[in-house]
Amino acid sequence: MNKLEDEYEEIQPKIYAFFYAKTGNRATSQDLCHDTFYEACKNIASFNGHSTLSTWMFSIANNLLKKYYRKNKYQQSLMEKLAIIPEAEIQSIEELTEVNEDTKMLLHHISKMEDAAREIVLLRIYGELSFAEIGVLIGKSENYARVTFHRLKLRIQKAMEVTL
Repeated sequence: MNKLEDEYEEIQPKIYAFFYAKTGNRATSQDLCHDTFYEACKNIASFNGHSTLSTWMFSIANNLLKKYYRKNKYQQSLMEKLAIIPEAEIQSIEELTEVNEDTKMLLHHISKMEDAAREIVLLRIYGELSFAEIGVLIGKSENYARVTFHRLKLRIQKAMEVTL
């Protein structure tokens, strides 16, 4: 296997989870995931090695997601939709992501964050990216990503304690 195929095996579930967390739609997530790897294969010659292959692929994924939002004029993420989805419809989401009550509460708190903060949390949790990779994707330093994530995590923990 070549490096891109190895990377595919490792990162595909993370990119799919990232898309699913943002769109809440299995088919769309699969399509965007496929498109990400297609674009990566098509443009592998432009990969310059200034970041990891994983970070480069997540930047492709992020750009495709923005393009998808523009094309479909779809501006709601899964986090925003969770607040308005009836409980009966959440069953299908639970099957895929194995969401329990604590996770629903966590997603609710994440949905209330501003976009930049939510992006850091989603890339760290769903994308399982390092702080250095997150920093590259958001155009900030590794330390900024680490400190921001830590502060957001503390804020969520405090909010969840109050809710319980």
